[in-house]
Amino acid sequence: MTAIDLNSDLGESYGAWSMGDDAAMLAIVSSANIACGFHAGDPLGILKTVRAAAEKGVSIGAHVSYPDRVGFGRRDMDVTSAELTADVIYQIGALKGVAAAAGVTVGYVKPHGALYNRIARDPKQGQAVIDGIKAIDPDLVLMGLAGAPVHEVARKSGLKTVAEAFADRAYAPDGQLVSRREPGAVLHDTDVIARRMLQLAHEGSLEAIDGSTINIDAQSICVHGDSPGAVAIARVIRQAFESDGITVRSFLGA
Repeated sequence: MTAIDLNSDLGESYGAWSMGDDAAMLAIVSSANIACGFHAGDPLGILKTVRAAAEKGVSIGAHVSYPDRVGFGRRDMDVTSAELTADVIYQIGALKGVAAAAGVTVGYVKPHGALYNRIARDPKQGQAVIDGIKAIDPDLVLMGLAGAPVHEVARKSGLKTVAEAFADRAYAPDGQLVSRREPGAVLHDTDVIARRMLQLAHEGSLEAIDGSTINIDAQSICVHGDSPGAVAIARVIRQAFESDGITVRSFLGA
């Protein structure tokens, strides 16, 4: 692998409540998954983050979620397909409007939190999200968990996809993310994380939480913007890649 995308979840501050360091992260990553207001983000904050991403030449994606601000979008919801499709349309439409005001475009969609995990294993909700994306802009790319069946569902529906791995999360032996409720689910050691990401780039594999090796074919790597030490983690990963001759570049070519 000679190039890979590095992304982060941004625009998640809300009013007086600050979440992450968007300015610092935007100097490191190549793609920004920007909150659309359903799990986090207020209009002014989202606009500021989109403008900052535009200034840095960072690709912009819609980070769509269940309507769950209190739970930060990390609580599973049994919504109808019609509701979910409409929610996705609404959120993408909002971010598209903000992006237009900043003179840029939205290039992809990455579901957030519980919705992300749900569509990785639930074809019904996955199809509802795909239908929402297609309804508003069929040229958008769906970003999803590497190895998840939702990629094939999306491709059969005519959407392009990009597979994602997580730098700061532990994996179960089946390739799913370890639940945040479990010990060891979130990784913090920057040296360990950098070594894991180099292994992913070179070998297409990672060590699961039980010590087994799992194969992961990913074109993008995520560092959660709200993780402790997120900026330091992203910076170490980028430095490790660049020292190894791997270019950090958006999968959209921006």
